[in-house]
Amino acid sequence: MKILISNDDGYLAPGLIALADALAPIADIVVVAPDSNRSGSSNSLTLDRPLSVYQASNGFYFINGTPSDCVHIALTGIMECKPDLIVSGINQGQNMGDDTLYSGTVAAATEGHLFGIPAIAFSQVDKGWSEVAAAARVARDIVERQFDALSRNFLLNVNIPNLPYEQIKPAVATRLGKRHQSEAVIKAQDPHGRDIYWIGPCGAQKDAGEGTDFHATALGHVSITPLQIDLTHNVQLQTLKQVLHDR
Repeated sequence: MKILISNDDGYLAPGLIALADALAPIADIVVVAPDSNRSGSSNSLTLDRPLSVYQASNGFYFINGTPSDCVHIALTGIMECKPDLIVSGINQGQNMGDDTLYSGTVAAATEGHLFGIPAIAFSQVDKGWSEVAAAARVARDIVERQFDALSRNFLLNVNIPNLPYEQIKPAVATRLGKRHQSEAVIKAQDPHGRDIYWIGPCGAQKDAGEGTDFHATALGHVSITPLQIDLTHNVQLQTLKQVLHDR
């Protein structure tokens, strides 16, 4: 098996290193990641400047761009053959509910999915990298399952509690929960007295009931949510067709 690994925390992130170490014994891995933390970059591609590719002493490639840039360049400019799987992470902090829209971790996996390659995004629920080795073992377990029953171009979002491996409960299939709107921006001033703004924290959980990713991880389970790219609102599409027809 050939696996492309990326992330959004950068090529030096402990989660990326732990994931690569866990998968190297079972696959031929190629690591292509951003040169620095690009959290919250979503699916953005860098189109206003050229990008540079470097290689670290451990063999990891790193790029001065976004997670999507990294996967795009890996697939179209670095790798000689298409990988069997793309994995992203392990992210420092959860990517659940509405977070997935902003997540660079999920975006890296999504970019591979858009190229027709099955992809998995891995995140730890809490920040700080505690029990990251256990999370990497879980990630390896999930990769080894292969999910043959799913569409071969699957896109999975996985969130792992920060617990010792033996204390992590079995993986469960979940849907995305929802958050309230984000908190207000944090206003400050730069050294010249000009107003500056920091994006505020994400909102509290709004829908964290049974069946959601929030609920599963709160109980100590690994949450696996299948994602899709089609944003079409099919119910409203039918209504819109009728409205346009009536005119």
